[in-house]
Amino acid sequence: MRILIFGAGAIGGYLGGILTLAGADVTLVARGAHYEALAGKGLRLEGAMIGRPDPIRVQVCRQGEEKPPYDLIFVGLKAHQIADNAAHIAKLLAPGGAIIFPQNGIPWWYFEKLDSPLRGMRLPALDPDGKIAQAFPLDAVIGAVSYKPADLFEPGCVRLADQKTDRLVIGELDNRLTPRLGAIKSLIEPAGWPVLVTDDIRMFKWRKLLSNAVFNPLSALTQSSALQLVKFEGTRRLARAMVEEILAVAAAVGIKPDMTADDMIAYTEKRVDIPSSTLQDVRSGRTLELDAIGNAVLDIARLAGVTAIHLEVVAACANVLNQRIVNDGWAIVPAALRK
Repeated sequence: MRILIFGAGAIGGYLGGILTLAGADVTLVARGAHYEALAGKGLRLEGAMIGRPDPIRVQVCRQGEEKPPYDLIFVGLKAHQIADNAAHIAKLLAPGGAIIFPQNGIPWWYFEKLDSPLRGMRLPALDPDGKIAQAFPLDAVIGAVSYKPADLFEPGCVRLADQKTDRLVIGELDNRLTPRLGAIKSLIEPAGWPVLVTDDIRMFKWRKLLSNAVFNPLSALTQSSALQLVKFEGTRRLARAMVEEILAVAAAVGIKPDMTADDMIAYTEKRVDIPSSTLQDVRSGRTLELDAIGNAVLDIARLAGVTAIHLEVVAACANVLNQRIVNDGWAIVPAALRK
């Protein structure tokens, strides 16, 4: 099986690294200083459970230098980066191949292959002109949720936090349990990342969204980790109210995540103290991944007639922050990182 990691950032880099160590035929697509570091020195994975101080010599290329076709493509891009790359990625896929989308939040394919009156509905925040849906054959798409706290600490170096909940969840859009899901599990799990095959991938999407839609924008606005947010009484109450609203939106489209608001707060109190990806993006001056984790939830809330005042207010503030980053090149550099 020829594998491509398109977008070898923190999660994509981690997966590419462990698959390389396992002997898989895997190529990572990277750019800029990260590509130069990977090509020149290899990939460093830092974390208590890695036990490998030496760099991993990975196969890496720039976009446009891939050598298709690939049987399995893991799209490591942020959700808002998919549209501009969709046509290119689709051309790299082998006939009968599969594409895994592990992005946080509501996915662009959410209402596809769904037994619902909303089947085929396109959400304005995710794919307003249908560019993504037109590019990818739906039968090739596999939904996924990644649980692996990680950050791209510096070019060529992925820093990992290890938790008992680390895993990759994969599922078909129509909830069938297919042989290819088992084949992917057999490929990735022996390399070191536990894989759960599910017949309800949307439930897992909402389950993780209970955290992402709350703590990612709040962390960006407050420059705090999720753990710091739940330890402060005011933001703890706000987080709980936001989770309740997300649960109401999910219920309106037939999903009941197996977690309550109190469960989410308790779970967050046990998490490692690592910056969210959105907080990392603010500090680096990168476009924020707000559409999938916040704005799309509000799109669904409007469709379903659910009031979500707390989500609306936080999203409005985070969207203004994102506008400043995109239009004005604004960024926050913590004192510890200033030179």
